[in-house]
Amino acid sequence: MNDKYLCNWDIKASAAISLQKEMAKNVKAHGEVISPSYIAGIDIAVWKNKNDAQSAIVILNYPQLEIVEIKKACDKITFPYIPGLLSFREIPLILKAWNSLTVSPDVIIVDGHGYAHPRRIGIASHLGLLLDKPTIGCAKSKLCGVYETPGAEPGSLTNLIHNKEIVGVALRTKIRVNPVFVSIGHRISLENAIYWVRECCAGYRLPQPTRLAHMAAG
Repeated sequence: MNDKYLCNWDIKASAAISLQKEMAKNVKAHGEVISPSYIAGIDIAVWKNKNDAQSAIVILNYPQLEIVEIKKACDKITFPYIPGLLSFREIPLILKAWNSLTVSPDVIIVDGHGYAHPRRIGIASHLGLLLDKPTIGCAKSKLCGVYETPGAEPGSLTNLIHNKEIVGVALRTKIRVNPVFVSIGHRISLENAIYWVRECCAGYRLPQPTRLAHMAAG
């Protein structure tokens, strides 16, 4: 854990935005995960009352993609829902689950954005800085940018562009389903992030780590 990036999670939105701008300077958009033993998926479910949530971290072995550990944490969430500030709402609950893990993953796929964020620091990047781990953002919808529809075949992709910069890709992972949006989180290149999302999809739209984390979070 890199305590440098811990903060008061009840921070005001304006201060959170300022903090994001500073943190974004430290995101590393390079690095390669070569042969991981364990891949983690992280997701969070907010319940109907919108005040309670559950985070889930699922660790899979590689290349088998079998579950070796699942950890969950439940609590109330206090930070309001503000697009672009998801990390301040969800990371405290993710850290509760993270701190109970007995297996240390080599790479983490987060259900959410990383670099494909207006300030280039989505939840996958913020979490990567905190944990000092290679992280990947894989989201079901885009937060910012424009893209052309990728081809129909699985593996087809197009660049996601925001303010004339490539911030990620729209990746078709399964025929006749909408693409997912892949971006780097931290300590990984975009090419390597795309590779691991493809490698983990196993015939589904979502990569197995986050698909199973989504199911575990409820």
